[in-house]
Amino acid sequence: MSSHRVTVRGGTLALPSGLAAGDLQIEDGVITAVGAVSGDPGEIIDAQHLLVMPGLIDPQEHFREPGLTHKEDIGSGSRAAAAGGITAFLEMPNTDPPTTSRERLDDKKARARAGSSVDFGFFIGATPDNLEQLLAIDDAGDVPGIKFNMASTT
Repeated sequence: MSSHRVTVRGGTLALPSGLAAGDLQIEDGVITAVGAVSGDPGEIIDAQHLLVMPGLIDPQEHFREPGLTHKEDIGSGSRAAAAGGITAFLEMPNTDPPTTSRERLDDKKARARAGSSVDFGFFIGATPDNLEQLLAIDDAGDVPGIKFNMASTT
């Protein structure tokens, strides 16, 4: 299996230590070199005169899938996010039906795997009746958080 290598060449890199001129190499979606890149560069993106910085995470998204896709869905919303520099989103559970169980969470993850252009995570909603679901979700460690909505939505 061949790998996909991309070198972002000649940009100003936003690093934890500050700004620095250099290259950035990515192989199969993982940063493998920062600074001067040697060897096969793969695909080259010319970043001369550009700032190269990490993608952003949107920690509270509302794509409304399932049930309210006339407002927005995961596919179109994630493409818009990517166009704006967002590389991951965390979506809220207020869909129709609300994401308040493992089954509904797994459904949303399957939808995102099929249609999202960026990485993703999904909150689960707390209700007066789903404490056991929340405890099981917490033990699985695959949910970024629990949404407690003190209004009338859940």
